[in-house]
Amino acid sequence: MPDRFKNHSASLESPAMHGFAITPSDSTELIQPTRALYVGVAGDLGVTLVSGAELVFANIPSGTLLPVRARAVKATGTTAASIVGLL
Repeated sequence: MPDRFKNHSASLESPAMHGFAITPSDSTELIQPTRALYVGVAGDLGVTLVSGAELVFANIPSGTLLPVRARAVKATGTTAASIVGLL
């Protein structure tokens, strides 16, 4: 299949090029900081941002795409599920 975007520079505004399932953990950081997080099952989402700030996004609806640069998704404070990291 031809890739129409292969010669375009990747930026935060361009479509994601990779994704991975996230299991929330209080001790393990993500394999790479995200460009965005997808929440498949509604709930709260505890994250550590690239800046080091730790916060909880409350009441995230199912199907939400959060444009955040996260380095960790914490088990503490997270009730959301089916979380996907996008790069």
